[in-house]
Amino acid sequence: MQEVLSKTDDPKTPLRDQEFYELRLYDSESAGNPVYCVREAHAQWSDKDGQIMWDDEQVHVLVTQEAAKKRYAKLRLALAQRGFIYSGMDLL
Repeated sequence: MQEVLSKTDDPKTPLRDQEFYELRLYDSESAGNPVYCVREAHAQWSDKDGQIMWDDEQVHVLVTQEAAKKRYAKLRLALAQRGFIYSGMDLL
């Protein structure tokens, strides 16, 4: 499951005036055992680079898929409360 969240869905809003968060839930492996990861990353315009730059990546590693889904939902709710309510991707 993956989505990019923003505060607007207006395609006319300049990238310079926006910021984004990516949330991703994915399966992985640690020491041969399955784990479930929730990745949260922030992006915003960089005048220096002249493009959107991703930063502040955090990966939460959880033992069960249920715990990962709960973490994902908690992070998504926190972002929604800060105004990041528009999703650029469908939830699977």
